[in-house]
Amino acid sequence: MAQVTLRKIVKKYDEVLAVRGIDLDIVDKEFIVLVGPSGCGKSTTLRMIAGLEEISGGDIAIGGHVVNDVPPKDRDIAMVFQNYALYPHMNVYENMSFGLKLKKTPKDEIDRRVKQAAQILDITELLDRKPKQLSGGQRQRVAMGRAIVRDPKVFLFDEPLSNLDAKLRVQMRTEIKKVHQKVRTTTVYVTHDQIEAMTLADRVVVMNAGLIEQVGTPNDLYHSPATKFVAGFIGSPAMNFIPCQLEQAAGGLNLRLTDKLSFPVPADRTARYTSQVGKAGLILGLRPEHIAETRPHTEPNQHDFDMVIDVVEPMGMETMVYFTIGAAEICGRVNPNAGAVATQSMKLRADLSNMHLIDDGTGKVL
Repeated sequence: MAQVTLRKIVKKYDEVLAVRGIDLDIVDKEFIVLVGPSGCGKSTTLRMIAGLEEISGGDIAIGGHVVNDVPPKDRDIAMVFQNYALYPHMNVYENMSFGLKLKKTPKDEIDRRVKQAAQILDITELLDRKPKQLSGGQRQRVAMGRAIVRDPKVFLFDEPLSNLDAKLRVQMRTEIKKVHQKVRTTTVYVTHDQIEAMTLADRVVVMNAGLIEQVGTPNDLYHSPATKFVAGFIGSPAMNFIPCQLEQAAGGLNLRLTDKLSFPVPADRTARYTSQVGKAGLILGLRPEHIAETRPHTEPNQHDFDMVIDVVEPMGMETMVYFTIGAAEICGRVNPNAGAVATQSMKLRADLSNMHLIDDGTGKVL
């Protein structure tokens, strides 16, 4: 078990900066997820922690010891790859025990660790099978078991579920979370899937263009994004972004979306937003779940408006409706029984208690 510390980490390929001087503290036993779009530097960061990529600048420490010049085999880490990396000619037991044999671990200790890991992962009955006899999910469990038997200071996962189908990904997310709850080893996990990140992590690190945009718990990132990028990346469907203007109104502020559509700003946001009155380049951020069908009882800061629905997407437990405000395409979530019909007008309700005001120039949430 160990802390992992990154200080001013830089990775440069010729003239291209893949990672741009990031700082990160991962505490002992924490499950942290690096998430972001392709090319953001998350896998490169993971590979630098593993020692598979040389760092161009900065320091990486594992358990309080700087490991910049320590080879991967001596860092006391275990990595689970996207493609499982199992030896096809070995059975499951042999795959899981191979690393321990190379370290000349006593046979009885190898047997104890392999059987214990197999029990944790519920693969005891698979120990005599070859990889070709296993499903994708079973192979991923074996790859995890091979990491567990090493009893490392840190687990590193590089997009381990991306080769699995949607149903199996959900199942394996649960398995990985259960394993971490049992083993309690510091874990760094890379994914481009924000749902994976939100469901697995103690804390999520959102990366973009080689920089860390925000670090926080899943709820922090969802409810209090620091930037427009985080607001749009976390949550599915993505947050709606609507160009707007702030106007002074009697007793408060008004949020102007179009000539015909405006909403009063919640009273508890007035002092916070007063300095933004009249400024150009403001954006209202509102998640689809905060745009729903109108209901009989109005909560504070909820306002009704009428819109012609462009597209209706029934999803079973909910229905997505799409419409436009100005030039912005907007998504809302309504009850399946709300009667949404494409090309017809529908009365909707916006919950401004959950609004975000964004400066489009800086990308910062105000």
